[in-house]
Amino acid sequence: MNSIFLQAASGQTSMIYQLVMWAGIIGVFYFFMIRPQQKKQKDQKKFLEELKKGDEVVTIGGLHATVISVYETTVTLDVDGKGTKMKFEKSSISRKAGTTA
Repeated sequence: MNSIFLQAASGQTSMIYQLVMWAGIIGVFYFFMIRPQQKKQKDQKKFLEELKKGDEVVTIGGLHATVISVYETTVTLDVDGKGTKMKFEKSSISRKAGTTA
């Protein structure tokens, strides 16, 4: 009778350890992968909302340019300093020039 009780208690303890292990794995994924990615997306969105005329930026394609005008979803850039203008989607702006990713 005691051996049945010990086996049941052992099984419950093992199950609790597995649940704790899985909770730990999920916690690690959240704090080391999901949360930093969410923060990066939030920072990028804030950066794009704060774009203004005169900012020097780099596109996701690596083009360095100066912002001439900003609209809701597009940005007009001066790409060579001599008046050559190109229109880009805001989402294609990666970062400010001179900063690292």
